[in-house]
Amino acid sequence: MDFTFTEEQQAAAEAAKAVFSSAPPDGVPSPALTPGAVADDLDRRLWGKAADADLLGLLLDPRYGGAGLDPIALCLVLREAGRVLARVPLLESTAAALAVQRYGGEELRAAVLPAAGRGELVLTVAPHGRTGHDAAELAVQARQDGDGHDGGHGGAWVLEGTQTAVPWAHSADRVLVPAHTGAGRTLLALVPRDHPGVTLAPQISTSGERLAEIRLEAVRLDSSAVLTADGAWEWLRSLLTCGTCALALGLGEAVLALTSSYTSKREQFGFPLATFQAVAVQAADRYIDLRATEATLWQAAWRLATDGAGAPAAPGALPVAGDIAVAKIWAAEGVRRVVQTAQHLHGGFGAATDYPLHRYHAWAKQLELSLGPAAAHEEALGDLLAAHPLG
Repeated sequence: MDFTFTEEQQAAAEAAKAVFSSAPPDGVPSPALTPGAVADDLDRRLWGKAADADLLGLLLDPRYGGAGLDPIALCLVLREAGRVLARVPLLESTAAALAVQRYGGEELRAAVLPAAGRGELVLTVAPHGRTGHDAAELAVQARQDGDGHDGGHGGAWVLEGTQTAVPWAHSADRVLVPAHTGAGRTLLALVPRDHPGVTLAPQISTSGERLAEIRLEAVRLDSSAVLTADGAWEWLRSLLTCGTCALALGLGEAVLALTSSYTSKREQFGFPLATFQAVAVQAADRYIDLRATEATLWQAAWRLATDGAGAPAAPGALPVAGDIAVAKIWAAEGVRRVVQTAQHLHGGFGAATDYPLHRYHAWAKQLELSLGPAAAHEEALGDLLAAHPLG
């Protein structure tokens, strides 16, 4: 299979490298050294540099100031962000903006997309539900109040419920919240953070970043701020998953490079650690993990990128959800194994707080938790295989 990237996609990756090279992992606040949240806000300096490099509008249509690229380009950029543990909501804000572009009305697009592409309007998504185990769309109920009906035309929507572990919620201007109507339909509501009825309770991630539990009490939104198209949440969830896998890939590659450098210089019995067969074999296994993570990521991102609004995805033996499940299995398991091996090969030095590995470890665990257990994805893949027999 040919995963050669286009010139535009490669240019996006090069621009990301230039931006994120100014954000060394040593500068990322350490959860081991900081009581409570590591920071109250995202890295505004880095966010501004990303905006100046046009990274925030990569997927937006040129009429909104974007570059009109696809999810593959976004994943290439996120891969570079993962290498340096970039503290910016690049994935969440871009994904939310693209959902508005695909499924929102022109009034909402004009109000949100140009500002989001310039970095002036920060968006995020509430993807985890109330407990982190149940479907996110079941955590909030939406009912239409006014002249409209459940079809989503006219009237206002009223939201009730709670979403937990919402990333960057305290820094975002608007949160894209999945909700259910009670009639088997899922919609997406773009909720201003300071809207009446919205309350944020602080939470802290494994990486030390500030999350929020968002409580919605009789939150009333105009219908123009609600995306009611069928499949919108499923598509957005798939994009968020691909992006998280890309972050895990970049992080894993940085950790393996760190381990390679350390074991090449560290000596025992007069020889570099890297020359010992046991060390070389473990590093080789982790290299295989990362190449499998990369291949399955690009397969999933390609299937998603060819799924244009209103058009079927590129043909495959399984639905797009199958490729997403395989990518999640490799990313969640792969990033965990890479970091565990790195800690083992570094010995006690890997736990030193003046060395970046412990920061990578905390972020890797957060990404693994966000992706969910591989066993659950294997079960989902099994269900898809049962429903779509191969050959």
